[in-house]
Amino acid sequence: MESFQECMQEYKKQLEKGYINGAYKGLMKYIMGLRAHFKNKYPQYVSSSIYYGYMDMTYFSLFPESLKRQKLKIAVVFIHDTFKFEVWLAGTNKNIQNKYWKLFKEREFDKYHIPSTIKGIDSIIEHNIVDNPNFSDLNALTRQIEIGTIEFINNVETFLSTSNPS
Repeated sequence: MESFQECMQEYKKQLEKGYINGAYKGLMKYIMGLRAHFKNKYPQYVSSSIYYGYMDMTYFSLFPESLKRQKLKIAVVFIHDTFKFEVWLAGTNKNIQNKYWKLFKEREFDKYHIPSTIKGIDSIIEHNIVDNPNFSDLNALTRQIEIGTIEFINNVETFLSTSNPS
C-alpha cells in the first residue's frame, strides 16, 4: 500500500497533466446545471444545495411533497469510482432511514436495489440511472437522468401510498 506522501506525489503529477482539473470542474459545472434544470422544471421539489463530496460521490437532493411529509428525500448521485449516476431514496435522519428501509425490505419491494444493511449507507433504495455517462451530449444525458429520476419518484410514491408505515 502506498504511503500518503506517495499518493500525494501521484496526485500532484496527475493535476499537473491538467485532465483531472478539467474533468472535475466540468463535472461540477454539469451537476450544478443538472440541479438548476430540476429546480427550474420541478420547483415544487425544492432542490437542496450540492454536496461535492471527497471525489467519492457528488449529489443534490429533491423533496417531492409526498415524500417530504414522510421525512424522505430523493438524491441524484454521481458515484465517482464506478462512474455512474444513481437515484436514491433517503431519510432525513437515521431513524427515518431505518423505518423505511425495514418497510421496503418487509414488503419485498423488488423494483429497485435495497441495500442489505443500512449501516454506513445513506440510501434506503437505489437505482442505477446511467452507467458510464456520455458527457459529449449533455442535453441527452440530462433527459436520461430526468426520466429515470421522475420514474423512480413515481414508483416510490405509488409504493408508499399503498404501504402505510406506522
